[in-house]
Amino acid sequence: MRDIQLTTYTVADFVSWAKAGLLELSPRFQRRPVWKRGAKSFLIDTIVRGLPMPIIFLRDRHANTKTYQATREVVDGQQRIRTILSFIDPKLLKDYRADRDDFTVDEVHDEDIAGKSFRELNKEVRQTILDYKFSVQVLSSETGDREVLQIFARMNATGLKLNWQELRNAEFYGRFKTLAYGLATEQLERWIDWRIFTDDQIARMNEVELTSEFMLLALDGVLEKNQKTIDGYYKEFEKQFADQREVASRFRATMDEIEGRFFSDEEDSKLFRNRTIFYALFASIHGTQFGLRLSPDSPAQHEKLSRTRAKPISTELVTRIKRSAALLKSDEAPPEVARASRGATAHASQRKIIIGFLTGSRHAVLPAN
Repeated sequence: MRDIQLTTYTVADFVSWAKAGLLELSPRFQRRPVWKRGAKSFLIDTIVRGLPMPIIFLRDRHANTKTYQATREVVDGQQRIRTILSFIDPKLLKDYRADRDDFTVDEVHDEDIAGKSFRELNKEVRQTILDYKFSVQVLSSETGDREVLQIFARMNATGLKLNWQELRNAEFYGRFKTLAYGLATEQLERWIDWRIFTDDQIARMNEVELTSEFMLLALDGVLEKNQKTIDGYYKEFEKQFADQREVASRFRATMDEIEGRFFSDEEDSKLFRNRTIFYALFASIHGTQFGLRLSPDSPAQHEKLSRTRAKPISTELVTRIKRSAALLKSDEAPPEVARASRGATAHASQRKIIIGFLTGSRHAVLPAN
């Protein structure tokens, strides 16, 4: 393999190369630009906040014998660079199209700069964007197309297929996703300390998916884990999500209650480390605090939540839940409950059985307040 140089370049470097015609954004082995506006908005917000992003790969090209100038080719990172150039100055794109390339930052990502063009930002923010540094690996001009393709093949040879939540991460950038990721991140120490997820599972966004399930539970009493249904809520509340504050408040209240009542003692916490049981625990506590609605036929039929204070959790209920969980852990639960609790069950009927067993109630879905 030819020499590879690891270095850093600023956004201003890419802008200057593009102005001079020394940057090739669309080599023949690159994909066409397909990013949605939400993804572009999220990228600019990432830069303004100074957060890191994946390495960009460039390839040096031989100097032109007439102009004496060498160009740089974007091997991987085309859409990131294209997004930045179109935001700063669309004229930097040779194939600029307003319907495809024009965008501004969305309010859900950054209220301070939402709806503003680069020129409308204050000087400090513009400077922050121009000074942002990318980690870059530069392939030498001796690296041929075949070697570039081999590099791509190795970069994508992990054998891991994207899971549902990773696909959502690439598809959605709006209000529902932002809240789901924000709430999941807030609870990161708890996910780890409570041993609900392994590091690998967190790396693959499993805790975000579970948080999304809890949001559906809070919104509409959705107990069934159906990936298309979750996608539907992400899509329905992409631009507007009137209940985001209420959902966040209820989710945090339930997690706080769970920590104080069930995870303050090491022996008690062992009863709820199974994800199926933890889901039932959350649903039981949340349902008692706020009530659970009956699921609508679609996210579009959702009715706005009213602001509701959490009802207190009785000591008797806490004791009953712990006792029931202990029976499950020791394989002493009734056969129907034991069958329902095996594996990562996703069916509403099975989840209702477990929730009902934990709470001692035949009716796992409580009426809404």
